[in-house]
Amino acid sequence: MILKDIISNFSQLYVKFSLVNHSVKRHRELLMIDTCLQNQLKFSWVLADIWFASTENMEHIKQTRQKDFIMALKSNRLVALSEADRKKKRYTRLDQLEWPEQEAVTGWLKGLDFPVRLARQVFKNKDGSEGILYLACSKLEAEWDKITTTYQKRWKVEVFHKSLKSNAAFAKSPAHTARTQANHLFASIVAVFKMECLTVRKKLNHFALKSKLYIKAIRTAFDELQAFRAAA
Repeated sequence: MILKDIISNFSQLYVKFSLVNHSVKRHRELLMIDTCLQNQLKFSWVLADIWFASTENMEHIKQTRQKDFIMALKSNRLVALSEADRKKKRYTRLDQLEWPEQEAVTGWLKGLDFPVRLARQVFKNKDGSEGILYLACSKLEAEWDKITTTYQKRWKVEVFHKSLKSNAAFAKSPAHTARTQANHLFASIVAVFKMECLTVRKKLNHFALKSKLYIKAIRTAFDELQAFRAAA
């Protein structure tokens, strides 16, 4: 009985933590968008993955901030393909729709007050399996090519973040004050920018450049060690 109570309490805590964590992520995205607008940054699209594709975020971006978005959706999101179906609450899962080949359709996501363009993109993996990406776009005149091509640009941001963490020690700051932490983060961003300049010149990605530097450093250290041994 005690074990059952522990498992039950742990499950409740995990669910509460997951809900709070998701809420924090959603709030951070809205805060970043608002900050970009306050700083008068010019941008045409807000691109986001599944974690940020809530109806609240979509409404805030499109209706409150008057910006367009393209967001990835889970396969179980419910959608109505006509205004009549929406009024009668006849919704269908995205993965149960009959999708036209490389064409976007207009639909109403459940809980969303305005229509969006929906696109389905199929990827072929190296092992022969298929990956499917569902996208929602707020610009109703956008076609399949425009939606998928624009959303693909988001991947470069993912590569940038990965390089920040892996090659520039972005998350490993020993600093404790806000000022020194900000300096560390800025220095990491500058380091990745310089690595990108080297990437263009050397035709190597960030990880290949890092490997070459490590190999060079290890070889120099080994040669120095051999010199110490010879002198001993």
